[in-house]
Amino acid sequence: MGKIKMVDLTHPFGQGTPMWPAGDDPHSIKIQYMSKHDRLTQLFYGYHMHIGTHADSPSHVIQRGAHTHELPLENYYGPGVVLDIPKGKWGIITPEDLENATPKIEKGDIVIIHTGSHRDWGHNDDYFAYGPGLNADAAKWLVQKGVKGMGIDCQALDHPCATYMVDHGVGPFVPRLIEQYKKETGRYPKEDHPDWEPVHTILLSNNVMGFENVGGDIEMVVGKRCIISALPMRWYMGDGSWVRMVAFIDEDEINPNVKPREYKYGTY
Repeated sequence: MGKIKMVDLTHPFGQGTPMWPAGDDPHSIKIQYMSKHDRLTQLFYGYHMHIGTHADSPSHVIQRGAHTHELPLENYYGPGVVLDIPKGKWGIITPEDLENATPKIEKGDIVIIHTGSHRDWGHNDDYFAYGPGLNADAAKWLVQKGVKGMGIDCQALDHPCATYMVDHGVGPFVPRLIEQYKKETGRYPKEDHPDWEPVHTILLSNNVMGFENVGGDIEMVVGKRCIISALPMRWYMGDGSWVRMVAFIDEDEINPNVKPREYKYGTY
């Protein structure tokens, strides 16, 4: 047995962080810098808690739902599995996918799903508009299994066509997707995805934490059982929080021949 290693499952955060297709582009400025002040201090503008690797709180989608400061830290820490469930464009993760994945999901687990979408992380349609997601039945299966949390290497817990990128809620924010989906499938998105973010609603209303935009070095621990930690900021009345998601795993269990991912500044 080797020593315990920490594997980062978090996308880097900062200037140029890929943004879900709504709202303004966040940015940062230096108010103190070394050449003048011999100090570095930065301000961030336009950053909400739902970009980058983050956790959703029930209050994000449920009226009178619990806020971030009301959730116990235990919700963000515990035994987990990193499941390999490859899905391509507009793929759907089903209960059968979860049932057949290994290691087997156990009660109390934090379930992290690796679809491969994290490789497209950036300002592009492949990641945000064409990615996969769970369906409502998969969310119900996780609740019945008694899991503590669920994270995914995609833009959201829900399928893109169940968000207000198309004609849900205050959408469509990306109306071209409606015709693209119809051209490719022969159906309107709402025919296949009639409800607005059902996975969010099902999981968060049952105290199952939801983690989105999981990434970093996830491929080092795919198919492994480990301890997951994704602690939030202590945001009073918060609807979510950025997290630093880490997998604690025996170094002998880390997938061989997988090296840490290199992120280049400004290439999002």
